[in-house]
Amino acid sequence: MPQNARALIVRELGGPLTFEDVIVDDIRSNEALVKIEASGICRTDLNAAAGHHPIQPPAVFGHEVGAGTVLKVGESVTGVQPGDKVLLSYSICRICKQCCSGNRAYCEKILALNFGGTRADGSSALTLPDGQALFSSFFGQSSFSSLAVVNETSLVKVPSDTPLNLFAPLGCSMETGVGAIFNTLDVQPGSTVAVFGVGSLGLYAIMACKLRQAKEIIAIDIQPSRLELAKDLGATATINSSEGDVADQIRTICGTNGLERALDCSGVAKIIETMIESLGTRGKACSVGSNKPGTRISIDVHKHFVKGTQYVGSHQGDSDPQKMAPMLIKEHSLGNLPLHKVTTFYNVDDFQRALDDVQSGETVKAVLTWP
Repeated sequence: MPQNARALIVRELGGPLTFEDVIVDDIRSNEALVKIEASGICRTDLNAAAGHHPIQPPAVFGHEVGAGTVLKVGESVTGVQPGDKVLLSYSICRICKQCCSGNRAYCEKILALNFGGTRADGSSALTLPDGQALFSSFFGQSSFSSLAVVNETSLVKVPSDTPLNLFAPLGCSMETGVGAIFNTLDVQPGSTVAVFGVGSLGLYAIMACKLRQAKEIIAIDIQPSRLELAKDLGATATINSSEGDVADQIRTICGTNGLERALDCSGVAKIIETMIESLGTRGKACSVGSNKPGTRISIDVHKHFVKGTQYVGSHQGDSDPQKMAPMLIKEHSLGNLPLHKVTTFYNVDDFQRALDDVQSGETVKAVLTWP
């Protein structure tokens, strides 16, 4: 039977979010109904609401990560049961070549399943009280709602004592930042690493570099407060990119050859070019920062092949949330992931202040808590 819920709705692209009543459809056999307790706010949500992605309003976003309690499961769902605590991540098909080879972050249907706005059968999980369908199932969840219909591939069961509010960002920025360092770049002890852009994603990456015992961890940003926080979380050096030549400053810190590993969290073309230019021999750089489709960069191809450098993209940090979540929860319990230092909590009724603080940079990672 359909149920009533409250959700943050975008009525028109570029317009404000409003807190409204919605109708939650019955779950399908491969879905679960989850009572949301916390939702992280990601810039991908804001970019989608602004029209930077192919979205058809009215819409309900929220993908980072819904965290809550399972209320009901479909008959084919086996991984969770009512009462389980869960984190929510992105949705996959499970049957394509990438999914079957263990590369779920590159599922061949990832765009349709996470940005399509409907279930795979074309139906909407959420509607307005007048019956109008809402763009939903965003990342298999649309967790800016008090109740979420969640695809089973987005469900990650966690221990009952997991602090869901702190781990709400797992399914996007947290697993992307940590995963890029652990998986994509495979940072090794004693290596030199630079992180370009230390918002929440970059700060999670800084923590991961410290866990991997990198020798030099260079944080690069234009906000002094973020650079100070990066030092507190493990950065050994900081560079304010508004002051002087960044590549020169990097070589001063780590030697004239350049960086062994580098991560861009900004998505800004000029910054990505600087990152690649800063690589040393056989260095590897990775982009995880979201940007508009069609963004292009320029590189010195001759230098690229002579030095044997690599530049790759990484979706979700090449992470499998079923493996990433237990590892992160363990490291947090050991005191190695001080997530509280980057997280600010807001009651969902105060969502507009949370959005404003994210846009202004006042808060690093905003998490909405639901009653």
